Amino acid sequence: MSHLANTYELPYYAVIFASERTEGDQGYHVMATKMAQLASKQKGYLGVESARDAHLGITVSYWQTLEDIAAWKANAAHQVAQERGKKEWYSRFALRVCKVERDYLFEM
Repeated sequence: MSHLANTYELPYYAVIFASERTEGDQGYHVMATKMAQLASKQKGYLGVESARDAHLGITVSYWQTLEDIAAWKANAAHQVAQERGKKEWYSRFALRVCKVERDYLFEM
């Protein structure tokens, strides 16, 4: 189930991963679930928002520091997923790291 992430103590960092998928699953959903669970246990992880259709996906993960992001990038299991992504799952992707200095959340 998709939902908006909370707001967090400022400043924090957002990693925006936009991707275009190749055809077929090829184990993608199993790995994506594992990576989401693993990321949520990493130091400095704050939350995630994600949306995907058959070809385009955007995932934004939130982190306390740039060092926390670097540690997640260097995680051995995450590196395996990154390599499989380049070889099997993505025809294109872009990754952007941003410092969040303001945020607003509206709820009814």
